[in-house]
Amino acid sequence: MDEIAVIDDPRAAEVSLNPVRSRMLAELVDGDSASSLAAKLGLPRQKVNYHLRALEEHGLVELVEERRKRNMTERVMRATAASYVISPAALSSVAPDPDRAPDRLSAQWLLALAGRLVQELGVLLARSQEAHQPLPSFGLDTEIVFATAADRAAFVVQLTESVETLVATYHAGAAPGGRAHRLIVALHPSISPAVDGPGPDADAHPPTSLPNVEEA
Repeated sequence: MDEIAVIDDPRAAEVSLNPVRSRMLAELVDGDSASSLAAKLGLPRQKVNYHLRALEEHGLVELVEERRKRNMTERVMRATAASYVISPAALSSVAPDPDRAPDRLSAQWLLALAGRLVQELGVLLARSQEAHQPLPSFGLDTEIVFATAADRAAFVVQLTESVETLVATYHAGAAPGGRAHRLIVALHPSISPAVDGPGPDADAHPPTSLPNVEEA
């Protein structure tokens, strides 16, 4: 079982958003049978089986064991992940595009970046699992309290300068076999939609220079 899985199929997203099925996914983290699940949810077993078939069809639950019980076989199902994230790819026609309005001081742009991060990691995780290779990634998560808005603006400028210095130091765009990574205070391999490689390192493109940041 994965700790977290990204749902990018619109039909799977629709299935997972059903309140009964989402609760079933939570109950099935440790695995359970339809009869036991029906008792926990207070639902008829036939209805539970109906929902389980829908979840299994879209890869959200999997069979882990079959038990012989009297004159019948009991199937033990388990969720394929402990938690799920729905990728913007599930709504591809209206998915956010950070390149459409690259305003680094805009909350909407930050949200678009977060959406792209989820979408790209979903693709990369699927490729890494298919290739049976670990996905190189890194993230930073912290909290900072600014005394004033001026301090916040100064921090943004200094952070940008520091990142630009690090990028200039370590970026080797012409290196044979070099692997491009995207940095959003989170680091993961870049992907190119023009390439359909099976592995996590199937495609790459060099990062562009960082835009200037103005104080606000």
